[in-house]
Amino acid sequence: MSDIELTEISASNLLTLFEKKDLSPVEVIRAVLAHADRLNPILNAFRLIDYECALQSAKESEARWLRGEPLGMLDGVPVSIKDLILTKGWSTLRGSLTIDPNQSWDVDAPCTARLREAGAVLFGKTCTPEFACKCETYSPLTGISRNPWDPDKSPGGSSGGSAAAVAAGMGPLSVGTDGAGSMRVPAAFCGTFGLKPSFGRAPTFPPSAFASLSHIGPHTMCVEDAALLMNVLKQPDARDWGALPFDASDYRVGLDDGVDGWRIAYSPTLGFAKNVDPEVAAAVRRAALEFETLGAHVEEVDPGIDDPLELIAGLWFSGMWAAWQTMTEEQRARVDPDVSRQAELGAAVTMGELLRIQQARMVLGSRMRQFMSSYDLILTPTVAIPAFSATPSAAPMSAQSLLGWTPFSYLFNLTHQPAASIPCGLTGAGLPIGLQIAGPMFGDAIVLRAARAYETRHAIRRPPKQVWQEALIDV
Repeated sequence: MSDIELTEISASNLLTLFEKKDLSPVEVIRAVLAHADRLNPILNAFRLIDYECALQSAKESEARWLRGEPLGMLDGVPVSIKDLILTKGWSTLRGSLTIDPNQSWDVDAPCTARLREAGAVLFGKTCTPEFACKCETYSPLTGISRNPWDPDKSPGGSSGGSAAAVAAGMGPLSVGTDGAGSMRVPAAFCGTFGLKPSFGRAPTFPPSAFASLSHIGPHTMCVEDAALLMNVLKQPDARDWGALPFDASDYRVGLDDGVDGWRIAYSPTLGFAKNVDPEVAAAVRRAALEFETLGAHVEEVDPGIDDPLELIAGLWFSGMWAAWQTMTEEQRARVDPDVSRQAELGAAVTMGELLRIQQARMVLGSRMRQFMSSYDLILTPTVAIPAFSATPSAAPMSAQSLLGWTPFSYLFNLTHQPAASIPCGLTGAGLPIGLQIAGPMFGDAIVLRAARAYETRHAIRRPPKQVWQEALIDV
């Protein structure tokens, strides 16, 4: 089996092969690292790859499998982590030149700790825009990250490095974050499966600058792998004050039970999205209507809400302003201009305005809960447009330039509902299109089950082989 073939095996299948002793974690991580050596110079998905640590971890896993004593449900599986998440022994630089890498890095975030306990082979930190400040991935620290379907295009963000890595076969699993679409936008642009769980389902620490907007979740190439990774990420951690009560269920159980008889809302614009790309709209409509052939009752209906862009922008910019207050003048001079502009916009948000936003957010959450009481799911496009140029935009920072082109994502950060993106077709130019599947609060298993039902008809595809060949020739 070639290196590339090894890198395309799902995490779930790797575990089966490890158990049968038909494959070794050492063989797999060597293939992943070799593939990353070839492709990361083009895609710039990783800020850090630790070869020595990865190989040592894989050797320890191999020994456990040979003894028939796997450590946990991810033993030997390569996993990367967004460079926003604390990882003991590795610096966490958040896409920024303002963070000193030469300090003690002796704390694991909850998800990192759970991954180690499950035996995962951690091998690298993926790129992020500075402080995850936007839904694109370029930063003063790492430069521009690129899309494996077309390196001239953006992978989205802020978890663009994770999505690009997984789509390109540089590890089957990656952990990212989502504050306004940062898991789902890259999933749509890169053709992966990305899940933003219910808020608090996957514990986090330390708290994000964007407070209760921020979630943590999986990037994978199949729904089963996302369910597997969520089983690990949702393990309890007392450091997260906002964590939900522990859910001991296995998200893989019932995953293939389908959606027969479910009531599904399909909202092509949420009632307010404008300028949805025609190819995106058509592909998502076809995907939504296909749920009827899976036995569901699909109704085209809007939830009856106004665009909450001003709500998330007020919370986002004020969060960046709060982070700005902790910086020295020297640090402020080194940040991405988008960070400083966001802080400037946040400074204009008064205490009274913040209170009004919080009240409006509660009303919005109540309305969506009432709407979802009539439906099992709501389907929308993930992003209104296909992937755009990887070259940073010259547009001045504003709420509209930050999020106006992804009007379907931030609603579900505000309401804390689980939402996933699954590929549902390609544009004429060969770029992926994402279908967003959102469920009621705490309905994470429902979202996964629906995504799996769709996946049984439309397996998630990797970028065409000629993209790899052209990239490899250019190395």
